[in-house]
Amino acid sequence: MDQGLARRWLGTALAQARAGLAEGGIPIGAALYGADGTLLGQGNNRRVQDGDPSLHAETAAFRAAGRQRSYRGTTMVTTLSPCWYCSGLVRQFGIGRVVIGEAVTFSGGHEWLAEHGVEIVLLDDPECVALMRDFVARHPDLWNEDIGE
Repeated sequence: MDQGLARRWLGTALAQARAGLAEGGIPIGAALYGADGTLLGQGNNRRVQDGDPSLHAETAAFRAAGRQRSYRGTTMVTTLSPCWYCSGLVRQFGIGRVVIGEAVTFSGGHEWLAEHGVEIVLLDDPECVALMRDFVARHPDLWNEDIGE
């Protein structure tokens, strides 16, 4: 995948992460793009805002995309390496590519996804890293709850 396009799409997810943080939530954002580059859905982790532990950024973007005839050929873009729950969503629905802002703060299931044929584009974006590191330092209780510790 073209790195310039991946970074532009990451911008959508980053805007969602910032919006979630501004609402008092976990600053993780995601977007789902179609094979033709159309933005199908976007969202942020809303576990805190909505009191719903299942509403991660990737699931919010997936839900916002609505029902699709197929998810093959789509790309999930996320600011942080997807957890096992969100990695399962990618596998369950055959999402073929995941663009990841960073995997320094948290390294979820992206290696497992790669082993199962999902194309992984890891951008190591410094803004994504800084956003998460700052949040974890300020809110370790929320962070640990979100990742299941």
